[in-house]
Amino acid sequence: MGERPPSASIRRRGLMLVLSSPSGAGKSTIARNLLEEDKGFELSVSLTTRPRRGSEIDGVHYHFVTKRDFDHQRDDDALLEWAEVHGNFYATPRAPAEAAMAEGRDMLFDIDWQGADQLRERMPADIVSIFILPPSMAALRERLMRRAEDQDKVIEARLANARAEIEHWRKYDYVVINDDLQAAFKAVQAIVTAERLKRDRRPGLFDFVSGLLDERTG
Repeated sequence: MGERPPSASIRRRGLMLVLSSPSGAGKSTIARNLLEEDKGFELSVSLTTRPRRGSEIDGVHYHFVTKRDFDHQRDDDALLEWAEVHGNFYATPRAPAEAAMAEGRDMLFDIDWQGADQLRERMPADIVSIFILPPSMAALRERLMRRAEDQDKVIEARLANARAEIEHWRKYDYVVINDDLQAAFKAVQAIVTAERLKRDRRPGLFDFVSGLLDERTG
């Protein structure tokens, strides 16, 4: 018989990687680095009822929809998760995520613990969740202050929200403490590598092993 195909070509189901963290803990930077370095990932594009800003592109930054369209999709169970923020609605459409999983493509979700809860409820076998923690609250405060974007009262509000968000860390599969950005990023990459190799996520192994056992060695 001819050579066996490389293991990388074994058919697998995609995964849904959820990254969550309090503001300032480094989640967005890790997500951006992952998208840049790992071409197997694509960012889940949320839909929103918020008006489009001048610099935003429909279908790239968000899918912009009317409140009526949002209601229809929610009522038709076409959304995996949704939330209301400051009077506007944000959601993850179901169809693109399910298509990506079936085709072996991985999707990255930059969402909070409430969105993660809804995803776990709807597609539990496909979710890999990572919570990014700061090394200390003092370090988190310093990072927020370094941004020089917010007033002191806003920073205090973000810290209060951070404490509330951190309370939900136990719900996540993995917890990475971001005391060094490069080390934290490597930890996330290691998690992704291991999760991609899970037996239950690689249906193509059945054919691979069958072919392996049928091979003649002499």
